[in-house]
This record gives sequence, structure tokens and C-alpha cells, in this order.
Amino acid sequence: MSGLEMPAPDETTLMHRREIIAALGRIVPGDGVIADEAAMRPYESDGLTAYRQMPFVVVLPETTEQVSRILQYCYENDVKVVPRGAGTSLSGGALPLADGVLMSMMKFRRVLDIDYANRCATVQPGVTNLAISQAVDHAGFYYAPDPSSQIACSIGGNVAENSGGVHCLKYGLTMNNVLGVEAVLMTGEVIRLGGKHLDAEGYDLLAVLTGSEGLLAVVTEVTVRLLAKPPSARAALIGFPSAEASGKCVADIIAAGIIPGGMEMMDRPAIAAAEDFIHAGYPLDVEALLIVELDGPEVEVDHLLVRVEEIAAENGATYVRVSTSDEERLTFWAGRKSAFPAVGRISPDYYCMDGTIPRHQLPTVLAAMREMSERYGLRVANVFHAGDGNLHPLILYDANVPGEIEKAEDFGADILRLCVEVGGVLTGEHGVGVEKRDLMPAMFDEIDLAHQMRVKCAFDDKQLLNPGKVFPTLHRCAEVGRMHVSGNNMPFPDIPRF
Repeated sequence: MSGLEMPAPDETTLMHRREIIAALGRIVPGDGVIADEAAMRPYESDGLTAYRQMPFVVVLPETTEQVSRILQYCYENDVKVVPRGAGTSLSGGALPLADGVLMSMMKFRRVLDIDYANRCATVQPGVTNLAISQAVDHAGFYYAPDPSSQIACSIGGNVAENSGGVHCLKYGLTMNNVLGVEAVLMTGEVIRLGGKHLDAEGYDLLAVLTGSEGLLAVVTEVTVRLLAKPPSARAALIGFPSAEASGKCVADIIAAGIIPGGMEMMDRPAIAAAEDFIHAGYPLDVEALLIVELDGPEVEVDHLLVRVEEIAAENGATYVRVSTSDEERLTFWAGRKSAFPAVGRISPDYYCMDGTIPRHQLPTVLAAMREMSERYGLRVANVFHAGDGNLHPLILYDANVPGEIEKAEDFGADILRLCVEVGGVLTGEHGVGVEKRDLMPAMFDEIDLAHQMRVKCAFDDKQLLNPGKVFPTLHRCAEVGRMHVSGNNMPFPDIPRF
């Protein structure tokens, strides 16, 4: 488990376990409470499977009222709660606690309303990302954010992590495509932020909640923006003799004022793995491959594709193939979207990183990662959203070899520190969770973290929602309120180390 050890429940918590289970059973009758160890096993980790912890108890509410009553009970009895969507998080954001309730939202699976006139849909948080687009496809609409896990990840989890996807360059992240939410605070109070309208008065609390990683509230309903399908879309595969040349091409395309619908990059190991898995027609004799998609009116798409090919040639491209049908375009993307499982076929284990850098730093960072790979003796396959600089290096290792997972973690930490050093950030869409928690001081000083914790305390004064995530150290909310912003802050007391 990579040395992570969750604190065992204290004696008092164990004494009250039956009482807590009984109370939850009264709120969510039938099969809504899971307390058997074997039945709870699927919930012991999220997509960051190196870290595991058996839940204390799992509860599966079906209504907002049940969520409200569960949270109110837990608040009144000082019981911690970890919200969970589909469990595809790659940062340990849904890692259970040994002394807290794991609340799964996957029984909230209904599309509640589709409003084509206002170009929006209202869905429950357990609805998968792809299901939204499928529900409106017949009418010529779609939901733009499309994470690679869109077939499985839930829209509630997307809100928690502010997920992106291959089309986030032009159409934005979850934050840019969510119009409103219904959410329940730790006290059990139900709130509504935003709605079907494009903007709301007052503080932008919707933006605060989006990407808050389950630390502020539990989302029970989401209203998302629907977009009309573009009249034309074509994609180009562009191969380069080096990753640096590919990165330079990315920067030059954006500098030319061209905003592709999607622009993704893979290096040689990722290309080979994806091609062997999907047979998308990727060239195997290039060091880096760009997938550039243009969408809009057909005449505009054709013109911009010519310009992109010119920029690619100026950067030494050795391979160009443009899709001639929608089926071919989707095949190009199928390889990219399957890159993560494809890499799983060439290595016993891999560690998927997530950091974001300024586009012009792509060549520098890619070169540095190659040096790190040699230094750590671990291979790395690069797959990332090149257009917005969101890197997803996949560090290959074997957990059965002593010390390799620790090396992979150290390698990943060095990549993230480098992202910050070149002017980037620790995460683009996977969140901080437990994975990047201890790296937060590399980007934020104590004053920054104290202000962030004040926001947490405004929503959750007892720090019961998803504790132990994001913040490397923790203050009681009463102490946070007394802290000065002069730089003379009191040190945060340690939280239990995972």
C-alpha cells in the first residue's frame, strides 16, 4: 500500500459502530447500508489503487432527503463522511476512512429534465458523463467535457474534481459547463446555487463548489450546459521526430490564433500501446503524435486544417493524415481515449500523474522528464491534453518489485514540482486528494493555505466532510478564525498520516 497507513477506529468509534449502522439503516432502509467486510471490499479504493482502506460503513442514499438526514445525523454525532461517485478518481479523493461513513451517490442515476430551449439538462450526480451526451444525441446536442473515463465517471464526480477531457481546450472544463447545482451541507441544509440561467448574482459560490473535491458539500443535482453539435469536424494525425518538436507545434498553433476543438499528444511508448490495443492507424515510426481536431463550418475547418499542416511542416512533421469521414475521426480519438488501459497491457502497474504547465514550456518539461526517467530507472509514457498544457505522464513500474512504487511516487512528485517551477500548477483535472496533498506547500505558502481552509470552515465548521484530503496540515476552525494574515501563523497540527 505504498507505506500509507490509515488510522484505525478508536475504541469509542468501535463501540458506536452498531449504533451508527442502525441509525443509517433507519434513514436508508433495505439494502442501502453495507457493513459486511466482503461487500465493502469494492469501495476500499478509488482509481488510485495503490492506496487502500476498508470503509467503516457504506451508505447508498437514493433521495436528497436521505442525504440531508444522513449528513445531519453525522454532524450531530461528529461522524466523518467521505462522498463517492463512480470511484474513478485518480488522486485518492474518494479514499475511505477507517472511522467515517462512505456515502456512495451512485443510486442517483436519473436524467431529470432536458430543456432544449434553454440548452441545458438537469441530471442526478450518478449519471455518467457519456450518458448525458447520449440522452440528447438524437436532437443534435452534446455535453462538451469528455474525460477519458467518460463511459464510467459520474457527473457528480466531475463537479467534485472539475474534470476536463480532450475538448476542454475550446469548450472548457466542468466549471465552464455547469450552470447550477443542488447540494447538501454537512449540517443537512439543502442549498441551490445557480440554475438554468447563464449567471447568478452575488458571490460565485458555484465556482467555489466546483472542484472542491467533496470537502464543502454533497452534490445531489446538476444542471449542465448543452451545446449544438458543430456542422463539421475533422481531425489530423501529425507525427514528429521528437517530442520537443511536437510541443513547439502546439505552441505555434495557439500563437497563430487557432483554437482546435481538441489537441492531444502522445509519445512513442503511448503510441505503440494504443495502436496495438485499438488499431487506430497510428504511425509507429514517430517519436510524438499530435491529434488536432478542428470543428465549425466546413469551409472554416478546411481552411484551418491547411494552416495547421503548414505549421506542422515548419516544425519538422514527418507524418500527416487527415480524417475523411466521421468514423475515421472517431477512430483517431478511440486510440487516445484508450491510452490508459492500453499502457496497462505493457506494464504490470502504472502511476498516472496530472499537472499543468504553460504551453511554451512543453519542450523543456518533456526533456526534463526523459532525464528523470533515466535517473529513476522507470519508463514513462506521455499522454496529455497538449492544448492547455495538462500533462498526464504514466510512470510504469512493478509493485511486486520492492521499492519500485516508492520510486514511482518520488518520480511523480519531481514532475509536479517541475510543473510549479516552470509556472504551472499541481493539478489540471484529477484533483489533489491524498496524492498531491503533501506537495501543496510547493505551490502555496501557509497564508494561502489558511485562506483556503477558511473557505472549508465556512461550509464545514467541524471538518467532517472528506477530512485528510487536500490540506497537508489541519487547523480546527476556531483556530483558523483567529489566525493573522501577517505571516505569523500558528503551525497546523498534524492530521493522521495515510
